[in-house]
Amino acid sequence: MATLEKIRSKSVLLLIVIGVALLAFIIGDAITNSRNLFGDHTTVAKIGGEKIDYTEYIRKREELNNRFEQARRQNPAQFANFDNQMISQMALDELVGEKLLDEAVANAGIQTSPEQLRFYVLDNPVNPTIQTIIQQLNASGLSVSTPQQAYEIIFNPKRNGLTDAEMAPFQRLWISMEQETRQLVKRQTYQKLLYGLVKANDLDKKALYNDYVVTSNVDIAYHPYGQLDPEKYSVDDAAVKAEYDKDKNRFKVDEMTKDISFIAVNITPSAADRDAARKLAEKTVAELRDSAGQISKELKREGIVVTHKELRAKDLMPGAVKDYVLSASADSVKLISENIKGFSIVKMGRRSQVVDSIQLNLVQVVGATLPEKVLASLNSGLAVDSVSSKFGVDSVMAQKEQWIPLFTAQGKTGALESGQLDSLLRAGDKYISLMTSPQGAVLAKVTRRNAPVEVYSYDEVNFDLKPSTKTINDERAKLEKFLEDNTTAKAFAENAAKAGYSVQDLSVSASSVAVPRMAGMQSYYPDSRQVVRWIMIDGNPGEVSHIYESKDALTPALYAVAIVNEYDEFIPLANRDVNSYATDKARRSKAGDALIKEYQPKAGTIESAAAAMGVEEQNVPTFRFGRNMQVRDASVMGQIAGSKPGKVVLVKGDNGVYAYQVKSNGKEDFPYSEAQYEQQYFQLVNPNMAEMLKGNKQYKNNIYKFEAGE
Repeated sequence: MATLEKIRSKSVLLLIVIGVALLAFIIGDAITNSRNLFGDHTTVAKIGGEKIDYTEYIRKREELNNRFEQARRQNPAQFANFDNQMISQMALDELVGEKLLDEAVANAGIQTSPEQLRFYVLDNPVNPTIQTIIQQLNASGLSVSTPQQAYEIIFNPKRNGLTDAEMAPFQRLWISMEQETRQLVKRQTYQKLLYGLVKANDLDKKALYNDYVVTSNVDIAYHPYGQLDPEKYSVDDAAVKAEYDKDKNRFKVDEMTKDISFIAVNITPSAADRDAARKLAEKTVAELRDSAGQISKELKREGIVVTHKELRAKDLMPGAVKDYVLSASADSVKLISENIKGFSIVKMGRRSQVVDSIQLNLVQVVGATLPEKVLASLNSGLAVDSVSSKFGVDSVMAQKEQWIPLFTAQGKTGALESGQLDSLLRAGDKYISLMTSPQGAVLAKVTRRNAPVEVYSYDEVNFDLKPSTKTINDERAKLEKFLEDNTTAKAFAENAAKAGYSVQDLSVSASSVAVPRMAGMQSYYPDSRQVVRWIMIDGNPGEVSHIYESKDALTPALYAVAIVNEYDEFIPLANRDVNSYATDKARRSKAGDALIKEYQPKAGTIESAAAAMGVEEQNVPTFRFGRNMQVRDASVMGQIAGSKPGKVVLVKGDNGVYAYQVKSNGKEDFPYSEAQYEQQYFQLVNPNMAEMLKGNKQYKNNIYKFEAGE
């Protein structure tokens, strides 16, 4: 009967949760309809004909956020740079991949068999939803350990003394889980099928094999282009455009992109801020010297925080603080460090000998009167192993010889209050009532203790110096004046250096996480996603933004952007990086032609060709197309591998001019492994699987339309 009551109470709770979710769905639907009425939509992104709804996106983002939170707890340093903006974009990318895969699955007609579903749900329970269901059933008073047992109880409730209504919430949850699992299995089946189709034919495998075993004994002379003189190797617009057109597919983009220039001002404390900090440090030292770790309200308003610490000697971090704490007398105060980042102050307290861990027998007793009886029995000789059987397992639970750490590397654990520890130690071999309440009590006895260790008690102040409001306002006023005088992207870029600002160039799309601190870095200005939103929604080529502020805890920043151009198919030649690439390639091509013409009359022998280049020839006795370090250009590698012995050849590469002479060709005695080259071929093709699924589908990202603009 008690079990049934628990089930009913849990069912009510589940129904409430589902009801709230349903209400949210209804409200969300009303909002959706309202949005549609006013011309807005709930489509966050679109890939081909597949749409990603805002509700899908939110659900995926929460899922990823939970994953990363767990990862952060396990490895804080590795995942410190993953902020909400990055997680949001990763969630959208993952959904795009799922949509592409689901479309391919549907087109392939792949289904999940009952046997597959049973394996993934019942026979191989890795699904966290199943574990959640089992936990909920056990919390209701049932005894469930396997997915099979859970399924039997949920879908055959009457057989277990339950009703269909009581199990209805669990049934809905189970069916939803099965649907998700069915789709996951379809995706896995398709991926295996797709990978199975990626097979190398005999010619592919033989080609890979020959790249490794066919060798040449070759002499090579190489003259790198280095830094090319723009005047000597000047190129016209037509030559640059030709190089751009050759590599145009390299510059393809999937979504609307805008090139921007931006100024970022990292605001650091001024000389006046540092002088004020020095006075603040002096005042703090004076107050700590005259008080028991207490400071005035004035200092607290300035951001001074006193932290009390009690640490064992082995837990003190090496450095000036440890050196001082180990040697200083009680109540002494010292300014440990003072620099442009702030200051550190320590006031020494007392040293004491403290037990850092103890072993206890713990007995938890339920009820108002029973604890006294149990305590008396234990202190009369009743073994802790027997206390539950004597007084009932529902009323008494015992834990034998439990180690309780009182100190860790961070200080006191708080597991026991000082009064409780004193009482336990004074009680010796007797049990005492450690905690009491109207619902029961916890009884305890010390069974073992570690030898006392020396603990150092002290107060510490670590003040991080930040720029003052005046410093921030001064920088803001200076940047505002610059923006007032330079209202176009052209003027913004041309006049920034004169005003003392450094301009960075960046390409931004709706998928851009935020504005990086420096181009190419994964460290972003906090709050800078709002800038991406302005760029993609409100900003047009030639326009300059207002000032944005990054509220970094230690280094606040002010920044503004100018939009240079926009494109949605190919990065244009007007893009600075692309233009630089095409111009450099055109110059290299021109330099190569000129050097070939210069060296050709002197290339009768490899020695004379090398002398004309001003370099030493190098003999490579076993040159292999598939593995060599002597030639940087793939096209040149291919020419050497296909050349016959005898002739001196001059060839223009992307990185320099080569002269080579094949002296002989050979073949290594290297065993042919079909499996090895099958795998190698797969590794070459596999990275392109996502692009294969995408094909020519257009990708549109609308996520910035759903983000706050402030």
